[in-house]
Amino acid sequence: QVHLVESGGGSVQAGGALRLSCRASGFTYRTYCMGWFRQSPGKEREGVAYVFTGGGGPYYIDSVKGRFTLSQDGAKTTLDLQMNSLNPEDTAMYYCAAASLSRAYCRTVASGYDYWGQGTQVTVSS
Repeated sequence: QVHLVESGGGSVQAGGALRLSCRASGFTYRTYCMGWFRQSPGKEREGVAYVFTGGGGPYYIDSVKGRFTLSQDGAKTTLDLQMNSLNPEDTAMYYCAAASLSRAYCRTVASGYDYWGQGTQVTVSS
């Protein structure tokens, strides 16, 4: 069974930066989708950024383009999210997720992902 472990959350002031890390283990597929989601109280869980471990460029939602950057290690078992220029709208619980999907389906909704980390809280104050 796939296990995902997240770290790096915290509290920062607007304009600050955080780096979230996700470490995956136990995935039996050669390639799969990995992504970061976030959820605020009373809101639906939304995808933030995704990558396919088989190659290809990452995908970012418009609201984080130019501010957030994904990176992976050579083994493609980690997925870090560098978050710069944070604003209060970025405040949420952030989750790492993985799924045995092909690249074309990485950009699916949260319900399309099978494996989830425990979440790490990001709080951005004004």
